[in-house]
Amino acid sequence: MEMSGEYRIDAPIAEVWAALNDIEVLKSCIPGCEELEQISDTEMTAKVALKIGPVKARFNGAVTFQNVTPPEGYSIVGEGQGGIAGFANGGADVQLVEDGEGTVLTYQAKAQVGGKIAQLGSRLIKSTAAKLADKFFKNFRDALATEEVSA
Repeated sequence: MEMSGEYRIDAPIAEVWAALNDIEVLKSCIPGCEELEQISDTEMTAKVALKIGPVKARFNGAVTFQNVTPPEGYSIVGEGQGGIAGFANGGADVQLVEDGEGTVLTYQAKAQVGGKIAQLGSRLIKSTAAKLADKFFKNFRDALATEEVSA
């Protein structure tokens, strides 16, 4: 499954880059995120609870950042185990481009699922994944807007 998207964020590229690397900002933006722990500069572990159609699952996962080029972007590679519900793994390339006083964030992602959740059908999984990605980036944009107001 492949997805992509583009979001304009009304913040300078340096602020967007800093937020993309702030564990508290990320934790607050990831839908269903219960725990997010930084292991090293390039590794994190996460616990995320999700509902995909009729299946509820709690995924324990690991995320690694690769090809880090501040403040232009990075690649994310991750995998999550959801017990009986199955697994998910994949990656995404995230790019930031300065746009006047704002920043344009684009991403291209690939994901694969297996187990019980894979039996739900690719249309349901893809639409759920797209909604989760959109929710994350809306939360992220809102988090930066809130930071500007409180600054």
